[in-house]
Amino acid sequence: MKQVYLKKKISNRVANGHPWIFANEVQKMDEGIGAGEIVDVFFDNGKFAGRGYLNSRSQIVVRLLTRDKKIEINEKFFMDRISDCWEYRQKTGYIENCRLVFGEADELPQLIIDKFNDYFVIQTLALGIDQWKPALVRAINKIFNPKGIYERNDVPVRELEGLSQQKGFLSQPFDPKIIIRENGLKFNVDLENGQKTGYFLDQQDNRRAIRNIVKDAEVLGGFTYTGTFEIHAAHYGARSVLGIDISENAVEQANRNAKLNKLDHVVTFETANAFDVLKQWSRDGRQYDVVMLDPPAFTKSRETIQKAITGYKEINLRGMKLIRPGGFLVTSSCTSLVSQDLFLQIIDMAAKDARRKIRQVVFQTQSADHPIIRGIENTQYLKFLIVQVQ
Repeated sequence: MKQVYLKKKISNRVANGHPWIFANEVQKMDEGIGAGEIVDVFFDNGKFAGRGYLNSRSQIVVRLLTRDKKIEINEKFFMDRISDCWEYRQKTGYIENCRLVFGEADELPQLIIDKFNDYFVIQTLALGIDQWKPALVRAINKIFNPKGIYERNDVPVRELEGLSQQKGFLSQPFDPKIIIRENGLKFNVDLENGQKTGYFLDQQDNRRAIRNIVKDAEVLGGFTYTGTFEIHAAHYGARSVLGIDISENAVEQANRNAKLNKLDHVVTFETANAFDVLKQWSRDGRQYDVVMLDPPAFTKSRETIQKAITGYKEINLRGMKLIRPGGFLVTSSCTSLVSQDLFLQIIDMAAKDARRKIRQVVFQTQSADHPIIRGIENTQYLKFLIVQVQ
């Protein structure tokens, strides 16, 4: 096994369990290590730090898979690790649809596997894990005997690892447009062309959280994508629901989802820029009982974090102005660089500028099939908040 030695003065992050080792933390390494090869990592005093895969082209030069020197990284390792992931999901109640593997949180760095009933979507976002893709497919086939497996590696982050973007079948071809069930509702999922892996499973618990506040309410949803929150609102007894999104394709699918659940008499979707609509309608004096905002990530770079803060403040300020006194704001952020504390500060600033008093009802994060590991910041990214606006 090739070896990598760390510098004496490095962050406690590695010793405390974080799986990433950056290039500037490496003191020396054996010559001739191949890209993606499994290596043993040692602290400067010779103590074993872990075993993982190396890619000298990446800023994160090593990603650790285990801290146990006795564990070999082979096909059985991935079979056992995926079996452990499945056992955790079953124990926590995520069986039909779930994020089966959540990368670093499941000790499989840069691997995403989403389970949509009998269909699976894989993302291998680093060179080291990409080389084990055949073993991952065999493990899924053995454990689940699925109807189909699809690869969604059409993401730019792979290029940082020297990998090309690609997507396609990892099983016999099948119709990638499927229907899943969530909270008693049905939703169309396009595994081939939908965002990310085709559907946002991380909000499935949060969508239930609106059950009581939307009864008999007039609801506006911004950044609706395929309409999951809005259709839940209609299902939970809203009087009327309007969803808006800038994507015509997303709006078309949202309307199909409304018809699929026979709720198209309550909920409708329109193509519009949510930023523009929220600003104009607040000026026009429109009022709703509930406003729901579920925007995409506003930044993935620390250099543009201020732009993200400004964006979140703007949409939440406008959203609050559209709410009747005593109504509710449902708002989210999936920008990992915006911490929970910062997100709540942004909401407070928006309320102050809107001259509205807010009362927290619910504050949650992503569903538990996207587990959070303390000390690994990127495993906690979603913020979900409901406040009453007075």
